[in-house]
Formats: sequence, C-alpha cells, structure tokens
Amino acid sequence: MKLTARSVSRAALVTALVAATGSAVVLTATTASAASTLGASAAQSGRYFGTAVAGGRLGDSTYVGILNREFNMVTAENEMKIDATEPQQGRFTYTNADRIVNHARGQGMRVRGHTLAWHSQQPAWMQSMSGSALRQAMLNHVTQVATYYRGKIYAWDVVNEAFADGSTGARRDSNLQRTGNDWIEAAFRAARAADPGAKLCYNDYNTDDWTHAKTQAVYRMVQDFKQRGVPIDCVGLQSHFNSQSPVPSNYQTTLQNFANLGVDVQITELDIEGSGTAQAQNYERVVKACLAVTRCTGITVWGIRDSDSWRSYGTPLLFDNNGNKKAAYTSVLNALNAAPTTSTTTTTTTTSSTTTTTSTTTTTTSTTTTTSTTQGPAGCSASVSALDQWSSGFVATIKVTAGSAAVNGWSASLALPPGVTIVNSWNSERSGSTGTVTFGNVAYNGGLPAGGSTEFGFQANGTAGALSLTCTSR
Repeated sequence: MKLTARSVSRAALVTALVAATGSAVVLTATTASAASTLGASAAQSGRYFGTAVAGGRLGDSTYVGILNREFNMVTAENEMKIDATEPQQGRFTYTNADRIVNHARGQGMRVRGHTLAWHSQQPAWMQSMSGSALRQAMLNHVTQVATYYRGKIYAWDVVNEAFADGSTGARRDSNLQRTGNDWIEAAFRAARAADPGAKLCYNDYNTDDWTHAKTQAVYRMVQDFKQRGVPIDCVGLQSHFNSQSPVPSNYQTTLQNFANLGVDVQITELDIEGSGTAQAQNYERVVKACLAVTRCTGITVWGIRDSDSWRSYGTPLLFDNNGNKKAAYTSVLNALNAAPTTSTTTTTTTTSSTTTTTSTTTTTTSTTTTTSTTQGPAGCSASVSALDQWSSGFVATIKVTAGSAAVNGWSASLALPPGVTIVNSWNSERSGSTGTVTFGNVAYNGGLPAGGSTEFGFQANGTAGALSLTCTSR
C-alpha cells in the first residue's frame, strides 16, 4: 500500500508501563524558547543534530571549537570503517576511532557507529575473499567491533549501501552479496548479539524519493525484517543533494513511510550544494520534513566547514571555509527552534492495580491511552510502548512481557475504539481488523524467558483514543 505524506503531531504519544510502581511518563509539547546552537535547538524537540568528524582535524582549533559548541552527535567519517578497524584479518585497531569516540563522549555527545558491513573501503585481505570464508570474516568483524564499543554507541550503520542504483530495485552485486542473499540479515543478527543496547540501522543514498525503485526495495526489505523479527531499529537516508539531485517534493512522504514500519528514520549524511538563499531554503525544507515526522530522530551533516566536505567544490555545508555561519545555518537553527519542545515529567502513585493510565498532551491533540494487563497461566503482561498519531491514522507498538515464569506462547487481545481499522501489522499473527482484535506470537517470538519481552506493532486508520489490552500466555 502506498502511503501519502501526513502532517504528524509533534511528540504524538509515547507511553511506558511500569507495573510494579504504577509510574506514568507524561510527555508534553510546549512552546520552544530559542536555543543558540544546533544541538541544543534539536534537543528541545527530543532530536539530535550531529556531524561527521575526521580524526585528523581534531587538532584544528576552529574545527574543534565549532564541533564542541554546535553538535550533540558525532559520526566518525572514516575511522570506524572496515579498512580502518581491521586492516589485517583478525588484527583490530581502534586508536583513531577511539580518539573520536572519546572526544565525543568527553563533550557529552553521543556517537553513531559507521559502518560495520559495506562493499566499499574493505581492506585488501577482505577484497580477495569470497563464499563462506568471507561470510564468516564479515560476521566476525561485526561481532568484534560492536562488542568492543558495546555501551558507547547510540546507533550502528550495520549495513551500508547494499542496493543498486537504477530502476530494478536489485541488490548491489558485491562480494558480500555473492555470499548469499541473507547476508544483511546475518549482519543485523550478529550486531544485536554483540551490542543489544545500540540501535541498528540500514544506511543508503538515493533513497530520498519515494517513487524510486531503490527506495521501494529498501522499504520492502525493512518491512520484511520487521515482519520476521530480524532486529532493525532505524533507517538512515544519506541525503546528498545538488542541482542534478534536488530535494524531492515527496521527501517527507519517504520519511513517514519508513517510520510507519515501526522504525526510526535518521538523516545521516546531509549536505546540499549551493549558496545563499537557495541553499538555505533547501536546508530548511529538509529540516522541516524531519520535524514533521515523529520518528525522524535526528540529522547529521557530513562535515562542519565547506573545506571539510568530500564535495568542497559545491560549498555544501553550514559553515564556510573560515568557520563562519552561512545563511543555511540560520535557516536550520530557526527551523529547529520553531519546533515545539518536548518536556518529560514522571508521576508515581502507590497502587496494586494492574491498570496504568498515561496522558499525553500535544500541540494539537490530547490523547489518553489506558493499558490493562492480566496474568495468564504462566503470566504475561501487554502494554503500549509507543504510539504515533497523525491526522488520519496511527502506528502502535505493543510490548509483551513474561511474568515470573517463562512462556512458550502468548496472545494479546486489543479493544479498538469505534471507527478504527487496522490496515497492517508485523511481528504477530492477527485475527480481525476492527472491534476486538487478537494478536498471537509467530514462530520466532513466542518463547520468552521470565521477565523477557518482545514487541509487535500495527498501523491503523482513525484515532487511537483509549486502547485496552489483555495478555494471556501458554
């Protein structure tokens, strides 16, 4: 089904159930006060604004001054790629990457890891490999690097640029692809095992236009992964724009449609060639598109000054060669400051009831979601872990949690408000689309250890209103 662009309410709804304490997390959108830096202004709406960093420039005082002042997320430009971290098979080198990671963390910034598996910038030893030997080497690289940085990385670009350009929507022909079509899935599963706390992203370029075959192919892969329980948390759009490849008119549609699959979207390598008013307007369009999509969680520009860019000839960044702010900088800062802020408060009540009520107020709507949980034979609970409401529909993510004993299967019964119709679901077997709908586990997520959890989701037309859930288990 092709979805259209929607105007999404900021901070639409995020709910959390803490059954033991009866805690409720309330997110409230308020009027923004103007922040003076990119990172601070993005943080007001719960997002980040980052940049790519080259380790060799950390000795440049102008460069470091802008970095430390303006950004709250860092991506290593080259230092975490395969050739940099494993130049000889089985011998890992992290010195240059550590320099960037340690600098970022010392400044209170988070880090995006880039990248674990890629057909390009492979060391010579990997380029000469094929078949099962290459597959094992790739998986070992993913495991070793993600394990080394466990707990220090916000999100990993697990796989980079695996789809071909053009009208076919095919996978790129690479040595990794020739190890078998499941290589991307294998990389994501290895990354999750190595660093369970990091968000796992697929990252690519020329995926900005919703109508392009490459965009559709990536969408189908992510949809398949979500349906089969392959661990994927986010999609990165590189978004390199110029006069031959301008910001598409349906850019927000692309962001929203990926978000509707139940993943975050991140603009990971933004640069826009040009100058003056035209460049400023294009940057503003991109930022506003992200701000309109609740699950667009951040933007990273690919470099700081124009002279630091891989496309320096196109002057594509927010600061000129001397580190001065350009018109594009001002347009980005103003757009970020115009977004409603999100503040978080937590209220706790002492109650033995298994019903938790969470109220959320946004700039345009007021939605209350009530989650009721009951214990099945082995004990389980179900709660709304995230809900994204727009003008004509919503996406909900449901968390099922085992009680004091392991469960071998579960089902969640959901009472939908009148007028709500489910149009898509993932990570579950669904019975019904309106009224009371039952979701059951699929083969890969039925078994849960004591206290363990899994998530499934659905997309629906209508207004969420009050959602009531009951969980039973086997």
